[in-house]
Amino acid sequence: MKKITILIFCFFLSVNVFADEWPHENISNAEFALDVVDRIPIDIIEEHDNSLGKIYFFTNIRNLQGQSITHRWIYKDKVMADIVFDVKGPRWRVWSSKNLWHTWLGKWTVQVITSESGVIYEKEFNYIDKQ
Repeated sequence: MKKITILIFCFFLSVNVFADEWPHENISNAEFALDVVDRIPIDIIEEHDNSLGKIYFFTNIRNLQGQSITHRWIYKDKVMADIVFDVKGPRWRVWSSKNLWHTWLGKWTVQVITSESGVIYEKEFNYIDKQ
């Protein structure tokens, strides 16, 4: 019995450690990527030159079933796109993409917004001039 209790304690401790590394209590992963394949972000980036053309923003949403979330793409304090997703399960992986003009240089921000709590997370990406 003591071994089972210790195993259960270790399990809950490890789950708590992983949750502490999440960017937000309801987001286990949020990344900019060059592609998303089989619901997995591929070639994660934080900066890229303006030869890119298209970028993806991926979020792994946790425990928000029944709500909707929005990926809000912002450039120079202007909302460039709002993409809304309905969260239908306890773990819901969603991604949006944005086609970037070569002249839209600088900082881009994507906010993750819930229907009940507002902005719960945001991440930045730097779009630079190809030298």
